[in-house]
Amino acid sequence: MKRRTLPGTTLEVSEVCLGTMTWGDQNSEAEAHEQLDLAVERGINFIDTAEMYPVPATSTTQGRTEAYLGRWLAKRGREGLVIATKVAGPGRRDWIRGGRTDLTRENIAEAVGASLERLAIDCIDLFQIHWPQRNVPMFGSTEFDPSMEKAGGPSMREQVEGMAAMIEAGRIRHWGVSNETAWGLCEFRRFARELGVPGPVTVQNAHSLVSRGADHGIAEVLYRERMSLLAYSPLAGGILTGKYSRGAKPAGARYTIFDTVGSRFREPIVHEAADAYADLARRRGLTPVQLALGYVRSRWYVGATIVGATSAAQLDEDIAGAQVELDAGTLADIAALQVRYPNPAP
Repeated sequence: MKRRTLPGTTLEVSEVCLGTMTWGDQNSEAEAHEQLDLAVERGINFIDTAEMYPVPATSTTQGRTEAYLGRWLAKRGREGLVIATKVAGPGRRDWIRGGRTDLTRENIAEAVGASLERLAIDCIDLFQIHWPQRNVPMFGSTEFDPSMEKAGGPSMREQVEGMAAMIEAGRIRHWGVSNETAWGLCEFRRFARELGVPGPVTVQNAHSLVSRGADHGIAEVLYRERMSLLAYSPLAGGILTGKYSRGAKPAGARYTIFDTVGSRFREPIVHEAADAYADLARRRGLTPVQLALGYVRSRWYVGATIVGATSAAQLDEDIAGAQVELDAGTLADIAALQVRYPNPAP
């Protein structure tokens, strides 16, 4: 397993990051620990979670994922591992901190403390804002809508100050953002420079053959600001594995069980694109998983590809696929298909 140092940090991470959002709902604690053991055995040292997990988020399961990871860390120790988690942004989840989800300095500090307790560690390597405080198009929304603007709430400057305070206190090492825009990245970095404190070093956004928002404005920001992308949903929630091909609804699959999850990946154009990529994979002697994950790996700005699974066998396939290096001919074939399907699941 290759490792790389994330730009602007001292964090040396595996090129594959273990995602965890199914632990506590689709996966039991024993299954979570089995996945962790397998991931470490395969060379993964980078684990990503969130205070909100598992997904779908509910009041009865919130925090389980971090707790499962924490109990495994308590037994195994965290030496050599890079632990990333996320603070929930504003929304209707009033069970998180009693509804105090605005990203104020105080709420950031409270979230860090609660995550540290669940994770049973004394410092988080990478602490990320799960989604922005402000109005932005995300999770499938494609247009910025000024009518959705809301007055008040903590400023981006205050959020930077909150993260800097946690670094100064030794509770986190670095911080990042998620589901963020190019403008947001630039503003956070600007405020950090003005304050003379560390800015965000990573952005965790969806990126795949069918979700290519990072290829445009964000890629330039990553280059000029020395940041990297942590790519989540590289398989579009499983759509790019081929298991939902031609309208199939396999028993026990995530999109079969949960009707409301991953709406942006359920559009007919996304399934059409996925089928086209699956056909290309077969022509090239690859599996759909290898083609999809190999493509994400080929992007120069990707710091790590986040893979998650509901079984050890599935995880093993994903880990192997995420290390595939696609040849120039295959990448050219992908580029040709992208003319027809430029960004079907933004």
